[in-house]
Amino acid sequence: MTKLKNAMTVDVEDYFQVSAFENYISRDSWNKLNTRVEANIERILLIFSDHNVSATFFTLGWIAERHPEMVKKIVDAGHELASHGYSHIRVTQQNPSEFREDIVKTKGLLEDIGGVEVQGYRAASYSIDSSNHQWAHEALDAAGHKYSSSIYPIKHDLYGIPDAPRHPYKITNLDLLEIPISTISIYNHRLPCGGGGFFRLFPYMISRKMIEHVNQKEQEPCMFYFHPWEIDIDQPVVKGLNFKSRFRHYLNLKKMNTRLTRLLDDFTWGRVDSVYLDRIA
Repeated sequence: MTKLKNAMTVDVEDYFQVSAFENYISRDSWNKLNTRVEANIERILLIFSDHNVSATFFTLGWIAERHPEMVKKIVDAGHELASHGYSHIRVTQQNPSEFREDIVKTKGLLEDIGGVEVQGYRAASYSIDSSNHQWAHEALDAAGHKYSSSIYPIKHDLYGIPDAPRHPYKITNLDLLEIPISTISIYNHRLPCGGGGFFRLFPYMISRKMIEHVNQKEQEPCMFYFHPWEIDIDQPVVKGLNFKSRFRHYLNLKKMNTRLTRLLDDFTWGRVDSVYLDRIA
């Protein structure tokens, strides 16, 4: 049986920009902090090169402005450049006008730096939800994005549309494709298998079995993601975090590099555009 090609994605943001830290690290202080993202991206590019993997890098405009050469390296290495918005503001914290301004600004900025068309978008913390998906998708389509990967079809305290489709779907009356983060359904309960903190939480063999189920039983690609800070065991420890935020962010960081390497060996991976756009067209 020919192996399905899955989509490998990286959400390009620094450790201090995650939503869980927004009450502990002010945006005004970002410029005063030492960024670690460039060194982590260098490591990721090397890992991908060693495993002959092409991926999609959903990149913050704030990061791209400060590290334009890093963005060019991503593109020059054959990876897809996509938008993660400008400064990791959740869509649920924006009105339609603010959201439109944010996505147009970021798309133009990334295209100017990378010299390539930016087709994809991913909302900060998967914050396209049932309250905003209609106008958010319309704005993305109008801005020229071909696809979004901004919905996690699970029940979660911070994000998710539990009854959203589990596999890619065209938005009604639009050309835009929405590509959810991958899950499996067991006894009408959805379990995440698309990366992030869940990949660090579950034993690797469980994640592997779930991705195999999506590929082999459902004959669908898997949409997987991780962050540069997840391979950075030397990142500063943020003080004063509540237990939930501390647990979610720092859990099993020391195991991430080994797990990622096994994942790249065990499955076939590619860019989002090459995995999904031709398949759905």
